[in-house]
Amino acid sequence: MRPDDWQLTEDIDDFLARAGEFLRSRPVMHNTPLTTLEKLRTRGADAYGTGATLFGRLESEGEVRAIFYRTPRGRLTLTTLSPEQADTLAAQLADLGRPFSGVTADHGTATAFAEAWQRHTGAAPVRDWRGRLHRLGTLTPPEPRPEGRGRLVGERDHEHLMRWCREFAADVGEVVSIDAGSWAGTRFAEKRYTFWETPDGTPVSMAGVNPMVAGQVRVDPVYTPAHLRGRGYAGAVTVEVSRAALAAGATDVVLFTDPANPTSNALYQRIGYVPVTDFTGYRLSSARRKPARNTEGGDGECSDVISSYR
Repeated sequence: MRPDDWQLTEDIDDFLARAGEFLRSRPVMHNTPLTTLEKLRTRGADAYGTGATLFGRLESEGEVRAIFYRTPRGRLTLTTLSPEQADTLAAQLADLGRPFSGVTADHGTATAFAEAWQRHTGAAPVRDWRGRLHRLGTLTPPEPRPEGRGRLVGERDHEHLMRWCREFAADVGEVVSIDAGSWAGTRFAEKRYTFWETPDGTPVSMAGVNPMVAGQVRVDPVYTPAHLRGRGYAGAVTVEVSRAALAAGATDVVLFTDPANPTSNALYQRIGYVPVTDFTGYRLSSARRKPARNTEGGDGECSDVISSYR
């Protein structure tokens, strides 16, 4: 076995037994893999559509150094890789002949893999997502605080919640069906939601949080209807769910923003969220060709994560 070989499996229990400690070692950077893999473990492939999952780990000196996984929908998620590691992985996956619809990772890793994929397959990647990861430092409630209070969303609020999730998805360009029949299969299910209400009990904003995994909680989504924005509601409800996550024992609370949206980035930094790094997604075409390798001189030669605020 070469030291740069990736070990592949379709057995999530075996994969997590070998790679779980590595993922838990950096819960902030690995927040998406931790959340997604837990959902796959508990709900199976149906959690992300039909089809086979694929998991891979890169080991060196008996320790896992990096991982990837492919959901049934064909999207790859990678942990941080060097350009050389990304190239090796792209070559190995191109040899498999499986379709991959896209890749998401920190910006440097995703870009290195997308470029390597093009070298090995001839298929040009197209960037289709950008996100900025933030981690909560010192929680700082906004001043002035808008009137009202936070309230956990209950069963009687389900129609209202689904409507706002549909509006949020449309705002950020997601193509997803959200109704009573499809709700359980969407990425919006299995979260805990809070409404911010005005003193008369009218919901004006919402925030969701993913279940805690490895001590980290990701806030997603945060949504305020367009006609109610600019009044401090999003900041207030985000503080509410962030405080609740800390009270529940979270050691890290994270969220993603759109780097091109100065409003959301400024909002979260005001209430204590600190930028960590940027992530990027690329749409990948299926392999069309594979350049011949130079056997004497080497090889010859991108959500579940989306913007969380609207």
